[in-house]
Amino acid sequence: MEPRIDFMKVGQGAFNALLGVEKYVHSSGLETTLLDLIKLRASQINGCAYCIDMHWKDLRAAGETEQRLYGLDAWEESPYYSDRERAALAWTEAVTNVQDGHVPDSVFEFVRKSFTDKELVDLTVAITAINSWNRLNIAARTVPGSYQPAKSHKA
Repeated sequence: MEPRIDFMKVGQGAFNALLGVEKYVHSSGLETTLLDLIKLRASQINGCAYCIDMHWKDLRAAGETEQRLYGLDAWEESPYYSDRERAALAWTEAVTNVQDGHVPDSVFEFVRKSFTDKELVDLTVAITAINSWNRLNIAARTVPGSYQPAKSHKA
């Protein structure tokens, strides 16, 4: 696969705008591991190899188990996730797959049991951000494999 365009270089303004959203999300109070889980799950749904590579590595560097990572595609049937993580993953799938009939009320009611209104807004912003990153990387054909986790991710 050949990359089409280096959007990080030629689209610096757009790149910095998305980084600003990331900075906000990471200062929102939502757990870093939760954020990385939803980023990995959205990236799996969207088929973004670059982001899958990145968030898998970030989660492993933070001490996440391989069992939980391997089970993420089947989180609904895997016993490895907390109720809060399950709610976040359900919300991630619903928001990412809006073409499937928008976000169902049943998913909204489920997620409200584990998240405050502010947390739900912040979680939704995080999901929309990773969907933007996924689409940029897929469109640009960003080649996966070279990403290395930041030292701040290390356990």
